[in-house]
Amino acid sequence: MHAIVIEKPGGPDALVWAEVPDPQPAPGEVIVQVRAAAVNRADVMQRQGHYPPPPGAPAYPGLECAGVITAVGADVTGHHVGERVCALLAGGGYAEQVAVPAGQLLPIPQGLSVQEAAALPEVACTVWSNVVDIARLRQGQTLLVHGGGGGIGTFAIQLGKALGATVLVTAREAKHEQLTALGADHVIDYTNTDFVEAVKDVTGGHGADVILDIIAAKYLARNLDALAVNGHLVTIGMQGGTKAELDFGTLMAKRGSISATTLRARPPAEKARIVRGVHERIWPLVGAGTIRPIIDRTIPMPEAAEAHRLMEASDHLGKILLLT
Repeated sequence: MHAIVIEKPGGPDALVWAEVPDPQPAPGEVIVQVRAAAVNRADVMQRQGHYPPPPGAPAYPGLECAGVITAVGADVTGHHVGERVCALLAGGGYAEQVAVPAGQLLPIPQGLSVQEAAALPEVACTVWSNVVDIARLRQGQTLLVHGGGGGIGTFAIQLGKALGATVLVTAREAKHEQLTALGADHVIDYTNTDFVEAVKDVTGGHGADVILDIIAAKYLARNLDALAVNGHLVTIGMQGGTKAELDFGTLMAKRGSISATTLRARPPAEKARIVRGVHERIWPLVGAGTIRPIIDRTIPMPEAAEAHRLMEASDHLGKILLLT
């Protein structure tokens, strides 16, 4: 088969479409013939040499894909050759085939094509596990989403609204109209507006009950200022650095909590639990059209370098897909 390999960390041109050995299913795994894979920030970090795949994962980038099962390993039940699926991956999505633990498979949601489904597994699992499973967002609360125009952001807006929350997002002004149409109640231009003051103004001083953060260190103090009493800050990215001073006085005065998680390195059993939750709680919303994949554009997989350039420019809305 062919896959995107990273011969040496570097810029987008480090991504090379090359012939590699076909994967073989281990017990508990299936082989998926990949029709489409989505691009994520983690893939860019891996290309740059900052985010290596966990032990045992394929060396190729790609944290989610969709396609058709072509082989089933020992001990796999409930799946068959020819079944259309999408999958949460630890790596390997930028390839014509990938081995996937059966517990990380999801059916193609009703009404979606295989290609559209490739835009969902990683964002759905990330947002659900953090915003719902950890932070317990519920009806009537306020959710603040940083980076509202990306794949995570566009999904979080829709899920927040489906749960009955007021959704605030930070994004460049060029994306405001589209994010409002997607369901955001208030969009804050972080380039010229203090999001802390904007959140307090919109909520009458209450603050955000849940903050979904992709920035980390650079936003830590300001996120705590924007957090409501008994609020929960969930950090899932480090685009603003890894080290910052934490003011425990502010955190304790608000009786707040902070969680910092990654999805990729979690053990298969934990990923399978999250996937089951997404299947039970999120897939019915997708099937009903309440939540839909937001796809900016599709690009042939051998041209993955161009997809990474677009990702780094941050001008896209939603997901960028690679098609085999």
